[in-house]
Amino acid sequence: MAHLEEVEGIVISVRKHRERDFLVKIFTDRYGKMMFFVRGTKNPNNKLKRAIQLFSHGTYIADIRDQGLSFLRDAKDIAPYSQVQLDIFKNAYATYACGLADAALVDRVPDFNLFTQLKEGLNLMDELEEPEVILNILEIRFLRYFGVMPELRGCVICGKTEGAFDYSSKFHGLLCPEHYFEDERRYHANPKAIHFIRLFSVISFDKIGTISISEQTKKDIRYVIDMLYEELVGLKLKSKRFIDHMHEWDGVLKRPEE
Repeated sequence: MAHLEEVEGIVISVRKHRERDFLVKIFTDRYGKMMFFVRGTKNPNNKLKRAIQLFSHGTYIADIRDQGLSFLRDAKDIAPYSQVQLDIFKNAYATYACGLADAALVDRVPDFNLFTQLKEGLNLMDELEEPEVILNILEIRFLRYFGVMPELRGCVICGKTEGAFDYSSKFHGLLCPEHYFEDERRYHANPKAIHFIRLFSVISFDKIGTISISEQTKKDIRYVIDMLYEELVGLKLKSKRFIDHMHEWDGVLKRPEE
């Protein structure tokens, strides 16, 4: 059975199929992630050519099928995340964010909250100069969809919510200094990094522009999030390895000329 519908969606992956056709995965607002077959977009006059570019957002008219591939028929109000498409660093962060969203949710399972968070995150990556911070926020929030969200509200022993904290794998959450002795193998993380990670789990996206983070603290945040994902999720995406190498290039690019 197939039915023609309009859905809001974000193109999160595109791959070539045979010589002229494409398979396009779109994260839709009402049907979750779905794979669509698109025929003949190599023709320069094909109206879907622009609509299926990676990191495009808009309304897609499609034959939604209960099983197998669905088919894109038309699109309207297409708005590409142009800076994400053009900037290699923003592109890398957006690719990883979409990869996480893809891995966190089974195809054809609708989740409007996850869709909205990804859409808002990509909007901000496109507009702001801190795409890594946006990615960090999404990474922390996506832990919930992997079923491994740690306790970040306060100390898991006494419930304290203010002051310095560290993360404990043993207790799957935070410890305050008075209870550090409970886990000698706690992360020993920079308290500033833990502070921002706690903030990322609750902050509204419209407040992002007010955050100022030093380069060292960004590295410390990256370290903690990488540890959490390695320990709790165990996901090894190629896009993440690319980001790790990209940080090395960024350091080289920012060195003063000798």
